[in-house]
Amino acid sequence: MVLLVNLARVVFAPLLGEFILFFDVNRATVGFVATLVWLGSASLRVPTGWLLTRIPRHRVVLGTGIVLVLASALTASARSIEMLMVGAASMGLASGAYFVAANPLVSELYPERVGRAMGIHGTASQLAAVGVAPFVTLVLAVGADLDVPFISASWQLVFVCVGLAAAVVTVALYLTARSTELPDAGADDRDLLGAVRKEWRVILTGVVILGATGFVWQGVFNFYELYMTSKGLPQATARNMLTVVFGAGVPAFFLSGRLADKLPRVPYILGVLVAFVVSVLVLTQTQGLVPLLVVTAILGYVIHSLFPALDAYLLDTLPDESRGSAYSVYSFGMMIFQATGAGAVGYLTDVAYTFDQVFVGFAVGLGVIVAGLLVLQRAGRIPNGGA
Repeated sequence: MVLLVNLARVVFAPLLGEFILFFDVNRATVGFVATLVWLGSASLRVPTGWLLTRIPRHRVVLGTGIVLVLASALTASARSIEMLMVGAASMGLASGAYFVAANPLVSELYPERVGRAMGIHGTASQLAAVGVAPFVTLVLAVGADLDVPFISASWQLVFVCVGLAAAVVTVALYLTARSTELPDAGADDRDLLGAVRKEWRVILTGVVILGATGFVWQGVFNFYELYMTSKGLPQATARNMLTVVFGAGVPAFFLSGRLADKLPRVPYILGVLVAFVVSVLVLTQTQGLVPLLVVTAILGYVIHSLFPALDAYLLDTLPDESRGSAYSVYSFGMMIFQATGAGAVGYLTDVAYTFDQVFVGFAVGLGVIVAGLLVLQRAGRIPNGGA
């Protein structure tokens, strides 16, 4: 299920060029489409947190599967850019609600090894990101030779495939949940606002870290294909550079979750942030296929190391009686900030800034924030976290 909901979020990135041609729009417009996916992912996170105070987590996860099926059908039927925008936001709704419900559930299924469990869950999610470019390439190639009723462009077939797979997996998850003894650690989590008041320092720390970093990352990866072509790579090669970015994330999730269980979590997270800033700056100065492959792999490994480490920090720090509620508010806050990254890059490159100029500016801004976090951590103002 996590593979599919993450696929729903990242599948738009390798399709931006298709949308520009099909709908005859500019990069700022398709950048806004990508932004809407992540804004949709943000919008249901707090309502889902409230829902979790009344409904078991696994039932909410099942509901997200149904939403994903319907959203895929809506997106596949888009005949205008406005309808595509609605579909993109709908795809995001499913992913946002899923992660708010599923991440606490996974951490509570394995309370003695939260980092390891989040790493495995994240690895499954990352496999979708690894396969998205080859998957899109294959469907576009096959779709060009097929005459499918109600399908006027091969990119629409991508969303048909996602919807069908989501329907099958939702049924499988329902059957699995019926035969599984599920934890009741969140039984006392019944006050969303109370959880925010109690855990606001932890929530704010997470929002600042992933909100700012995610803003930069959203801008980079959503335009990675177009960025690579601007550096002289052929379009097919540029598209599959996304596979390198996300492929490096598979070992990153797997290893970083385990490291988060063994190392001091806040210093480890801040070290990852420093490495990400440096990686983006190096990327902007790199030319040539082989050097770009190396830097792309490093960038992909570093950024994906952050996600399981931060989730382990938050979910192990938050107590049972407020975990789901506080995590939902954190998820909403960080997602609102990072969702605007793609739209910002699309706008800035349309008004004559180059990708390199934009990404250097983003990296420098993030570097200032990381420096502030390092000062606060040395001063003991950031919660240390569990384990």
